[in-house]
This record gives sequence, structure tokens and C-alpha cells, in this order.
Amino acid sequence: MRLGIYGGSFDPVHYGHLLLAESAREQCRLDQVWFLPAAVPPHKQQRDLVPAHRRVEMLQLAILGHASFLISTREIDRGGVSFTVDTLAAIQADHPGDELFLLLGADALNDLPGWREPARICSLATPAAVYRPDSAPLDYAALGGIVGPQRLAEIRAAQVEMPLIGYSSTDIRRRAAEGRSIRYRTPRAVEKYIEVHGLYR
Repeated sequence: MRLGIYGGSFDPVHYGHLLLAESAREQCRLDQVWFLPAAVPPHKQQRDLVPAHRRVEMLQLAILGHASFLISTREIDRGGVSFTVDTLAAIQADHPGDELFLLLGADALNDLPGWREPARICSLATPAAVYRPDSAPLDYAALGGIVGPQRLAEIRAAQVEMPLIGYSSTDIRRRAAEGRSIRYRTPRAVEKYIEVHGLYR
């Protein structure tokens, strides 16, 4: 199995998340993409997230009907701050025969050398960085001090291109808080879920 691992807070999930996952699934020939909502992302420890079960339920609504998209709650079940290296090590231990791909945005690729145990992350999974038309070219130079030339070439080969889509969870939360429309920014079922449960108000 070729597994795409896509972590994030997904607070809330939106069409940009889904298009990134689908672009990676197609271009990296992934058998499955796992969405891993974080319990507490290391870079968002100062922000209150919507409760984990709400974020999971919104993800379930968003990916309903896509046979290759799944949700893993292992980071939520573990609790505490979610470090990518720990999650990848646990997945590899449970699925030793599978090839893992870590789905990353361009900003996350640039930050990767500052993550916990970046060299081990790159050995556990192939970072598959996503390029969008409005982004600067992906900069792999920083990874040169972490991985060897052959591994760097494999990481470059896993680059994913996706269409420009400028949605963000931050904007959706702000619009919901202001009582403005979030239609066509997130699946209709997620939009109605946010409305019914009064999220982000």
C-alpha cells in the first residue's frame, strides 16, 4: 500500500484540504489518504480548537463517499501535543509493509528542518510537497543538510501540483463568527454542521 498521511487541525476542513489530498492521491499514485486531525498541533498550542470530536465529524461529512479517503484519530486518541515523527513511527510500526508519503504544503516544507527529528521524518515517510500556481518555487535546499542526495531526489520526485484555491480555515472561522456566508468554501454538509452547532460564533 502507498499511504498518504495528511495531518492538520482541520478546524474546519475546507475544499482546499480536499483538493490537496485528491491531487496527491492521483499524482503520487496513493492507495489511500489518511486525514489525521491533531489533538494539539505544536504550532497552535496557544489557540483553542473546536473540540476534537467536532473536527472529526466535519471530516467524516467532507470525505463521505470517497473510498480512498480515511480518517485516523490516533493523534487525538493519544492526546497532548502531536509530533509528526511520533505519529509516523507508530503508523510504520503498525503497517511495516506500506510506503508512507507525508503530504505537506509549501510553507510546511520550508519549516520541516525545524520540526522534531526531521531526518527521521524523511526516513519514515517521503515528504510530498504541494506546489500551487501562486507559490514561490518549492525550496528543497534546506533538506540537503538532512538527507542524502538520493533521498532528496526521491522527495523532489514526489512533488505534487494542485490548482490555485485560496481558502483557509482561518477565513472560514472569521466569516462564520461574523455571520457571513461560507458556502462553496467547504462542503455543504460541513457548512450546515457549523451552522447547526453554532461553531465559531
